Amino acid sequence: MASQAVTLLYIPTTMRKPEVLQPVVEYLVEHPDELMRIARNAASLKFGLPLAALRWLASRAAGARVPTDLTIESVPPGIRLGATITLMDARLRASALVSVEGVQIDTDQLRLELRVSEVALTLLNASNSPLAALIQSGALDLTKIGNLVAVMPRRPPFLVEAKGDRIVLDLKRHAALAGQRVDRLIGLITPLVTVTGVATDLEHLDVAFGVFNQGVGAAVAAWRGLLESILLGESPLAQHRGNGSPERE
Repeated sequence: MASQAVTLLYIPTTMRKPEVLQPVVEYLVEHPDELMRIARNAASLKFGLPLAALRWLASRAAGARVPTDLTIESVPPGIRLGATITLMDARLRASALVSVEGVQIDTDQLRLELRVSEVALTLLNASNSPLAALIQSGALDLTKIGNLVAVMPRRPPFLVEAKGDRIVLDLKRHAALAGQRVDRLIGLITPLVTVTGVATDLEHLDVAFGVFNQGVGAAVAAWRGLLESILLGESPLAQHRGNGSPERE
């Protein structure tokens, strides 16, 4: 029971809601071939997320700053994203082809190396903003979007490199993924399994995994540390206060 509680602790609450689980079940019923694909992928250490699931999640996104009219299209090995956004009082239709060229995951980094091409910006409203003027003049070189991103006045801390059509993100620098609990969880998982690649086929986003990339010894050492911490009452997976609620970092 304790291990089950720990497992549920790391499943996002929204993923456990009936309004999320029901569409998943309905999709599998309507696409029984997905179960066979899951089995084949498991044998080759892959997990395929249907793009239909990503589109469904995008359709449920809400908030004043959330892009609208999001489109997701497979262009193997990448994915074409489109959205309506508002920047500097200019309402834009933006699209780009994004592919993942590299993934590095360990306790120090959650690094994604992206190649961004075929960027397009279309002005949807009358605006006197400098951005609108640049778009209308054609002065923006969208073929090297990284160069434009590099001079953004408010670059997010997880944007670590941008040049040409290459953009590198380190998600460990995002506030939501910082903290000791995330570090401990990654430290336990990555010696066993880690992500080695991300690509698309016609209707799926496929994530490839590698096993024991750091060697069996590293995995044994990580889990020995976990067992020792449990015996000492200092489990890094789930620390609870007296009322049973998770301890905040």
